[in-house]
Parts: sequence; structure tokens; C-alpha cells
Amino acid sequence: MKSSRREFVGLVGVAALKAASVTKPELILHNGSIHTMDSANPRAEAVAIAGGRFLAVGTNAEIENISSASVKKIDLGRRTVFPGFIDAHLHTASSGLRHLKEVDCDLRSIAAIQAAIRERAAKTPAGQWVVGFKYDDTKTSDGRALRIADLDAAAPNHPVIITHRGGHTSWVNSRALQVADVNEKTPDPPGGKFERGPNGKLTGRAMETATAPFRSKIRNTATRSERREGVKLITKMIARTGITSVNDPQGSPEDLTAYQDAYESGDLSVRVYGFISQGFIKRMLAAGVHSGLGNEWVRVGAMKMVCDGSISERDARVSQPYIGRPDDYGILVRTGDQLFEDSREAHAAGWHIGTHANGDVAIDIVLKLYERLQKETPRRDPRFRIEHCTVINDDLVRRIKAQGVIPTPFSSYVYYHGEKMKEYGAERLNHMFALRSFLDAGVRATMSSDYPPGPFEPMMFLQSAVTRTDTHGTVWGPTQRITIEEALRVATVHGSYASFEEKQKGTIEAGKLADLVVVGRDPLTADPSTLVNIPIERTMVGGQWMFEA
Repeated sequence: MKSSRREFVGLVGVAALKAASVTKPELILHNGSIHTMDSANPRAEAVAIAGGRFLAVGTNAEIENISSASVKKIDLGRRTVFPGFIDAHLHTASSGLRHLKEVDCDLRSIAAIQAAIRERAAKTPAGQWVVGFKYDDTKTSDGRALRIADLDAAAPNHPVIITHRGGHTSWVNSRALQVADVNEKTPDPPGGKFERGPNGKLTGRAMETATAPFRSKIRNTATRSERREGVKLITKMIARTGITSVNDPQGSPEDLTAYQDAYESGDLSVRVYGFISQGFIKRMLAAGVHSGLGNEWVRVGAMKMVCDGSISERDARVSQPYIGRPDDYGILVRTGDQLFEDSREAHAAGWHIGTHANGDVAIDIVLKLYERLQKETPRRDPRFRIEHCTVINDDLVRRIKAQGVIPTPFSSYVYYHGEKMKEYGAERLNHMFALRSFLDAGVRATMSSDYPPGPFEPMMFLQSAVTRTDTHGTVWGPTQRITIEEALRVATVHGSYASFEEKQKGTIEAGKLADLVVVGRDPLTADPSTLVNIPIERTMVGGQWMFEA
């Protein structure tokens, strides 16, 4: 596909004209308990909406004064309202396509996973790949990870690859090893590892860049229509949770086309700031495309790079070894010099840049990278991002603040992935997913699920951030707790800033996009241990209900 700057620029003018040309309300929501997140006007009872934006925000009486008999009105029945939630790191397009085409392995036993693989293999011609995703090695009742023999038994006549929900490691069967020409003598690639057991034999687990030999053998058969359908599916799923905007952190030009197709067909339920993976950046530069092009629905986002491994898969590059693995410090995928060469041209061309870095070693490398980029080509507000930015220390936080870097820590990991935290240790957890440290330093951290790795429900984020307690009641890193008020600001205001859209969204203010969520109970007065159960009743994007319970 040839990427065209005109495709994205053409979307801008129509929406801007629509918003500017309307002065009378088309819709009024009244009798609500509205938390605007606007410090100048924090509470309201009603809003008037026109042209997809908030025309006015105020008391019931104030909004009634600008109404007329022809205006549609909805009584909110004192329901609680917030600006639409913003997930600053959610793998949107790829997840939608995977839900359409791959085997969902978010199952609770190896036998159940085998059954799902066996069912798909029965519908797949022998010799063709069976692909699964969302497998989680700590969520099954077996107490162990998948093995080659498990997948061989499920699909002996098909190459099989099952990706961990964290996205950085995969498990394969014997047929897949044969197809990829990987065996016991195959060396580990730079930035990756073929896991071997005590006997030196391959276990079937491939980590980081070691998944490439298998991925290169899988033919991408997704059609343009399927990509659009995947976006339709996943954005509907997302809107049900109260999210109105996402940053898709690792996309392709084809993903941008899928978003545009879904937008034009009326099938896009949330707004998208779509990152472009570094491997595609030369195509985008050649086409004259750069960060920020688009409209308020589909906008070109940052260039994405990867420095180290995963938190949920326990291979992030850290300075202290993993608990129980004294010689294991994780995996560094790219060096600082490599990242510099990957990004200098894009930075000079005005691209926003976000780099995946989980461990403290990787975060240090990325901060040095950003310093180097700014020294070579200074920019007024590059607003660099560190995707995840998980394991921190005081010096890293100081440098993050000094450079104006935006961290996007995992929002649901403490609650959802608590059973994995023991491999990091209780002390290190006081320096992970470090919202308290970031906020105290004046750093605008965001809400970021990283779905599929973490669930994307904002109410789970609120509970995880406020209580730092997992599903079993274990507390991890209590010093990083934040207040519910702070968590709501992280999930709205900070999310808009992370994509240079703070003048368009994040608060309920006149002139901003009419994105909001109606919830069944007020999180500000609810028991923090019950936040995850607060129902989402309605989600509005651009003045239209995208979800109604």
C-alpha cells in the first residue's frame, strides 16, 4: 500500500468546519452529577452539545436558558459523569484483527488451550499455521508453562505458535521448529532467546527477537475488509468500558487505513492516535506523513521503538536480578546507539517518539537517547514518551521531569497480574508502576492498559492505582498508591496531553469534544475495594452514544 499524506490531511477541514459552524444546542444532558476535571469549573449539572462538541457547561438553569423546544433533552437522573477515559497505550487494530482470526487462549488450563487449538486445527488444512494469542502462563491451573509436547498433542500436523498475552514471547510445537529451521544448535539471536531446559533441549518458548524465525513463516492474509472489521469489533469492545480515545502504540500504514475505513463507514467507536512502528517510518517520511496529521477521530501518532522485554513475561532489562533467578537480568532488545540511528531522522522530521522501556536499565538508555536527539536536533516540545516506564528510581524520575518525558505505566497490572509480582520482590514493587512518584514530581503519567497484556477496563485501573491490591488481596508497592481524584485526572487530563490533544479533550469544557462516560456509582465516594465493579452505563463520543447498557 502506498501511504498518502492527502488521505490524512483531507479529514481535517471537514470536522473543524462542522464544529465551528454550530451555535445552537442540538442535545442537552441535564440533572447530572458531572465531574468536569476542569479546575476552573470542576462540577456541573448539565451540558449543551452541538456539532460533536460541548457548547456550554453549567447548572441546569444555565443550560435551560439556551435551550428551545426543538432541542433534544436527556435527564441523567443524577447519574455520575466524567470526561471520556483515555487509554494511552492499547494495541487496538492488531488486537481487533487477532480476535477475528486467531485462537483466544485466555483460558484457565492447558487442557482447555489444547482443546481450542485442536478445534482450530480441525478447520485448518494440514501444514498451515495455527496461531493463538493471550496465553498467560500464570493464569492456568496447571502450575506450569506450555511445553512442546502439549502443542504437538493438540496439532501434530500443523505448525503452532501461541503468543503470551504480554506479546514478547511465544510457544511453538515441533512442526513449527521444523518449518523455521530452529533446533538445539541454533544460537540465540541478538535481543532474543530460545529457552532451553536443564538438558539443553528447546522447551518451545521463544523470547523477544527469537520469535522472528517463526513469524517470518506466517503469511499475512488479512484483507482490507478484515482489518476494518477488526477495528469495528475492538473499538466497540473498548467503548463499552467508558474509554473514548486510545493511543494505538505499535501500528502500520495498513492499520491507519483500517481506522480511516472504519471512520468513513461509521464503524469507529473511539478516537485513535495511531503510532507507527519504526520499521515503517521510511515509508511515512517518503509520503510526507508525520505525527499529528488527521482529524479528531483518526490522527497519526508517534513512532514506536522497543528497548527491552516485558513485565508480565518477566524479561524486562533490570539492574537487579529477578527473584529466584540470580543470573537473570532480562533482555535488552536494542542498544542506545541502535535506537539513535532508528530515530534521528524521524525526530528531525518532527515525529513524536515513544519507546518501550520497562526495566530501569532500559529507561536509563532511553533517557540518554532522548537527550542525544535533542542535542543534535533541538525541538521546542518533543514531548517524548517512555512506554511503560515501569521500574524507576529517584534519579530516573528527576531526569524524566527535567526532559518533560511522558511515562505510560501499566494501569491494571497490580490488580490483574499480582501473582507475577513475587518475581520482582516486594521492595522493587515500591518502585514499579510508580504513579505516586511521578505525580509528586509533577510528571504527567497516563492510564495505559497495553491490551492484550493488561485488561483495558478503566475501573480496574482506578482500583489498582488507589489500592495497589491484587485479586487475592495481596498489596504490592503500597508507597505508590494515589488518590481516586488523582487517578481520574491521570485517566483523562493526562491522557489528552500525551497525544498533544489537551485543547481538544480530557475535560468537559465548552469548545472541547463531547466525549463523556456515565457510570452507575460515583468512584469518588465508593469503597476503593469495589471500584472495579462500578458499571458503565453510557459512553458518548462526539455527541453520539457509542454504548448504552
